[in-house]
Amino acid sequence: MIIMENIRHSFTFLRKAPDYLVDNLVQHGLKRTFAPGVQLYWEGDTCSHIAFVTEGEIRVFKASGSGREITLYEIGPGETCILNASCILSGTSYPAHAVTLTNVTALLIPANVFSQLIDEYTVMRTFVFNLLSQRLVTVFELLEDIVFGHLDQRLVDYLIEKAENDTLLTTHQIIAHDLGSSREVISRLLKDMEQKKLVRTDRGKITLLSLGDAQ
Repeated sequence: MIIMENIRHSFTFLRKAPDYLVDNLVQHGLKRTFAPGVQLYWEGDTCSHIAFVTEGEIRVFKASGSGREITLYEIGPGETCILNASCILSGTSYPAHAVTLTNVTALLIPANVFSQLIDEYTVMRTFVFNLLSQRLVTVFELLEDIVFGHLDQRLVDYLIEKAENDTLLTTHQIIAHDLGSSREVISRLLKDMEQKKLVRTDRGKITLLSLGDAQ
């Protein structure tokens, strides 16, 4: 069972919030856990709940009719999905897809309760508006990269950002989805980088060698 301390630990904006607000979240919320790869929303779904994530990561993305995908943003602990919030507040359907990347634990808040708390508490509105601002910046940066950026440089930036200790555990298909490209194009670019000894590729693993020199 999720208690006040757990929620306040994950969501820092609640640490100075009234107990009544946190009580409402705990009493009406449903704690759920999801395995990696679970489709939480399909485009066009109705939003009956909003997920307040306490553990794990969720990917929000758009998909074309041909199967191409592009990641809009990822949701981590202490966050919720702004498209989910917008769906509830505007009474519209979910405009993208959402899938778990890791094991996820979240508190699912009913749509009517969420709307009521937004109406009653400034701290809740501020949280949602701040998150909206952050996501808008993320999406505009993504749009700028797609329209004005070269894919090879976007790939370099992506690998450096995502790598931990110069290692990235992923697949060419996942990278393609995140960058809005195709697996074939990403594979070709990675092969070119490998020939230049900038990276080393193995199945499900990319090792950065001197990739920083390509920036």
